[in-house]
Amino acid sequence: MADWSPWLAYAMDWITMLLRWTHVVVAIAWIGSSFYFVWLDNHLMAPSDPSLSEKGVGGELWAVHGGGFYNPHKYKGAPPTLPRHLHWFYWESYSTWLSGFALFTVVYLFNAGAFLIDRTVMDWPPVAAVHAALGFLVGFWLIYDLLCRTLGRQPGREALLGACLFAVIVFASWLACQLFAGRAAFLLVGAMLATTMSANVFFWIIPGQRKVIASMQAGEAVDPVHGQRGKQRSVHNTYFTLPVLFAMLSNHQPWAFGHAHNWLVLVLIMLAGALIRQFFVARHATEMAGRRAPWGWAVAAAVLLLGVAVWMAPSPAALSKGAGAGTAATRQAPDPRVLAGQAMVIIEARCAMCHNDQIANKGVQLHTPALMAAHAQQIYQQSVLLKAMPLNNATQMTDQERATLAQWFKAAP
Repeated sequence: MADWSPWLAYAMDWITMLLRWTHVVVAIAWIGSSFYFVWLDNHLMAPSDPSLSEKGVGGELWAVHGGGFYNPHKYKGAPPTLPRHLHWFYWESYSTWLSGFALFTVVYLFNAGAFLIDRTVMDWPPVAAVHAALGFLVGFWLIYDLLCRTLGRQPGREALLGACLFAVIVFASWLACQLFAGRAAFLLVGAMLATTMSANVFFWIIPGQRKVIASMQAGEAVDPVHGQRGKQRSVHNTYFTLPVLFAMLSNHQPWAFGHAHNWLVLVLIMLAGALIRQFFVARHATEMAGRRAPWGWAVAAAVLLLGVAVWMAPSPAALSKGAGAGTAATRQAPDPRVLAGQAMVIIEARCAMCHNDQIANKGVQLHTPALMAAHAQQIYQQSVLLKAMPLNNATQMTDQERATLAQWFKAAP
């Protein structure tokens, strides 16, 4: 009987690549349109033509791009008449979430035992881990929506609402890092925020706009609450964008998700992202008002990032101690188990030249049995499941060697 597993693995590689590509493309479209409209709102000027004011136009902008001139208008409320063709900005959001969730399912949920679970963090069944991961996506949205429905509806409570949301995000980040592998925890927090962003569009922003249009078409007065709620959720979305981007890209930074206090690393870097976004939002307003740019926000973000980098940097004493421990470990008797011995031979031949006590790419050392055991899950993920390592297969690791590494990982106590 033919063994279809190599073809299945090959097909999954293509599926993963196409989903990742699609996700990036539509995410660029969503974030790009979001950033553009925030910029546009903060650069509008009072219309120079009195006839525009009479029509209800509250702001306009002249811009040049690609050899053409553009003159967008924003109405104070609803326009006198609706045009036949009205563009809705929602496919970018929905496509981003659907492609991201599909990618999360293929890579993480279908391989929960390897990607979601780190037995040194939480030793639990893959089914339970999958349900918990999905619970994060749904649970955060429900809590967020409840806070917006209560505190968010009260005038002057935006600061309190923001503080409560930040506290919930901090707790969720801590909890995720207590339950899941570091890489999965970071990604899950990003997916949690991204799910809320898309849910804002699906449950509030677009339905509110549809109600406004329905009222206009029926000749009824437009309830301003729909615009107020949509604006609130859109503002939240723009502050979530940079934190989400870091969380999504963090799987390339094991020094971050592998840290002993990885939840705090995640929170602080996401906070820096929100401060950077605040700088750009505030800068738009000050630029139009002719005031000095609010560099304080940017400086605060830079200081925060620098502080995290200094805090995480290994001390010279720790490096010396680690090097000494590694030398001692190499003199210890090798592990008597056959699989462990075979795996060590493969690692020495294919991986150790880039992951040793002299060169530790991405902070990973694999030159001793102890270090190899400590990074067993990363070895399995990168070399067996993803086949991303060795980089470009420069050392020519064979499929049989990858299979041996898989047996070693699964047989480990």
